[in-house]
Amino acid sequence: MGKIILEVCVDTIKGAIDVVQNGADRIELCDALGIGGTTPSAGLMNAASKLGIPIYSMIRPRGGDFIFNFEDMDVMMYDIDRARHYGNAGIVIGATHENGELDYQKLKKLVDHSGDMGVTLHRAFDVTPDTSEALETAIELGIDRILTSGQKETVLEGALNIKSVIDQADGRISIMPCTSINPRTVESLFKILSVSEIHSSCRTLVTSPYVKSAPSMAPGDDFSRNITDPVKVKALVEKLATYN
Repeated sequence: MGKIILEVCVDTIKGAIDVVQNGADRIELCDALGIGGTTPSAGLMNAASKLGIPIYSMIRPRGGDFIFNFEDMDVMMYDIDRARHYGNAGIVIGATHENGELDYQKLKKLVDHSGDMGVTLHRAFDVTPDTSEALETAIELGIDRILTSGQKETVLEGALNIKSVIDQADGRISIMPCTSINPRTVESLFKILSVSEIHSSCRTLVTSPYVKSAPSMAPGDDFSRNITDPVKVKALVEKLATYN
């Protein structure tokens, strides 16, 4: 199967450091992973750029859908410039029309502006009504890889759909499975399909100390957050090594 690249998405510098120290190959750098990821700050881009592995920054100005107006496009173009300034290896983008079809013109503008940086199409791909057509659009645009869970909530639920996309792609673009990727699901997934890279969040929910020290100031789970779990990163790296 050859070496399988592990990309981990993070939204803090601590998470990025933990990913590097535990052997992952690439970082998808975001803000606000709780809403699916938005563009990381310039400060986070700068700090992550010093860690020594390829950084792909999410270029997404807000949460919600992937329908962007011209003002959003201006923001994203500037953010691509920031990613380039901080030495990012690539960017992660997606844009659709209201019916879910990929917005070719907006994506072309973003891809062209990225220059020689790598480009990943994020899970905007998974809301498209016709993944076969979306795949050909991504290839025509010169995008390097597609992130997908096969239009399902988890990678195993979408595995057969992912395999169909891989078969159609026929090596013309990399297909990178995501969602609920862990050592157990990887073992099941690789019985169905063969890939050269996978994407995981490796996250664990932690409760804020506020809940104990000042319970009146921490109602419910307002201060709980998901963190990049170094134990999960290491376990996944070790599992993937058995396939290399």
